[in-house]
Amino acid sequence: MIAPAKIQVRYADLDTFGHVNNTVYLSYFENARVHYFNQLLGLNWNWKKDGVLVAKNEVEYFKPILLTDEPEIEIFLESIGTKSITLAYQVKVKGETTTIGKSILVCFSAIENRSVEVSDAWKEALLKLKPVPENW
Repeated sequence: MIAPAKIQVRYADLDTFGHVNNTVYLSYFENARVHYFNQLLGLNWNWKKDGVLVAKNEVEYFKPILLTDEPEIEIFLESIGTKSITLAYQVKVKGETTTIGKSILVCFSAIENRSVEVSDAWKEALLKLKPVPENW
């Protein structure tokens, strides 16, 4: 099991109300993906050959995150398509869900400059993730 990604809130992440700005959450999701992908695929993964591009993001905000909070993000597997992967995110602060989100990623070869099918290695790695909780 992969431990949730721990995020450090920076002063620059805040809006005028002292909350993490809505645009920053996508960066937090990206950091969580890197954390999880490093655990699932290893540090020597060839991202130019077997990479991903973000095709779509969704975010639902329930409670603001503040400068002194220590958010943690858990990633879940929603689905694996022919060329795409859908991941879900749950952001928690002190065990309470503050935000959920979703990303559709397209498998992409930068070497060939085209989308590619989800490889068997990707599928095997992604199936180690928990499925999206039913109460979402």
